[in-house]
Amino acid sequence: MTWDLFFKEETKKPYAESLRLFLNREYAEKTIFPPRKDMFKAFDLTPPENVKVVIIGQDPYHELGQAMGLSFSVPKGCPLPPSLVNIYKEIQSDLSVPMKNNGDLSYLAKQGVMLLNALLSVRQGEALSHKDQGYEIFLEHVLDYIDHLNQPIVFILWGSYARSLKGHIRNSNRLILESVHPSPLSANRGGFFGTKPFSKCNAYLEKNGLTPIQWSNVF
Repeated sequence: MTWDLFFKEETKKPYAESLRLFLNREYAEKTIFPPRKDMFKAFDLTPPENVKVVIIGQDPYHELGQAMGLSFSVPKGCPLPPSLVNIYKEIQSDLSVPMKNNGDLSYLAKQGVMLLNALLSVRQGEALSHKDQGYEIFLEHVLDYIDHLNQPIVFILWGSYARSLKGHIRNSNRLILESVHPSPLSANRGGFFGTKPFSKCNAYLEKNGLTPIQWSNVF
């Protein structure tokens, strides 16, 4: 099972053609992240039948060399962004496991953690510059599609934007874990550290007969 059928149907819809034309212009005329070949990496690395966890970010990192098509993830060798530093701190605290200074979260995507940004592209230096171009419709359709999958799935919703998407999660075979965003501005005010989303996620997966996620990136 792949995402091919889903994308085949989406590309027929009017919003998709408008979004495609917009992206053609943007990638031709401006510096856009991530590279276009990486826009759908979250889908490439996590096919539908493998989805166990969904973590939703808002839009890609907008500085050179950061965005790689997975929410919160940066390529190996890139300094860890502040939100990811806090995510790693919570993994260490929650699970008592080590984390190394490598921000590439592909290892999670390959285990079934869908690292999905609401917007899949951004102009260099301009956060949210690709909002209101059709991605919002696309995200709603993705979430509706995921919600019709049969397997148990955990949704980890950090921050007000991600939490606003709860209405698309109707399947009773779901666990929703929500808190403030891991960015320092939010996390340091309280409500992120100590919420233990990773142990709660794994407990739910094991309860439902699924292999837990290895959150540590020390193998």
